[in-house]
Amino acid sequence: MQPEHDADLKARLKALHRTLQETGETDVELETLLRQLDGDIEKVLDRRAEQELDANTYGLGSRTQELAARFAARHPRVEHGLRELGQILSNMGI
Repeated sequence: MQPEHDADLKARLKALHRTLQETGETDVELETLLRQLDGDIEKVLDRRAEQELDANTYGLGSRTQELAARFAARHPRVEHGLRELGQILSNMGI
């Protein structure tokens, strides 16, 4: 396990949520996708803690990067946070 990466990931998620609240740069589509991503990341962290990862847990880093690219123009502050999350997830092999 990599508790330092998990803690960093959780901190980035909190920072992203804080940015969203402060900027109001969201729409229904972005909120829905971020909620899904947040839930998937929490599941992966729980499974990592229990060492129960499988093939379905991988790809979150790529998915996060895709969301960042998709929303870059409309939500520049959110895009930065998503890119950071994607990088952390990729570094964790998720």
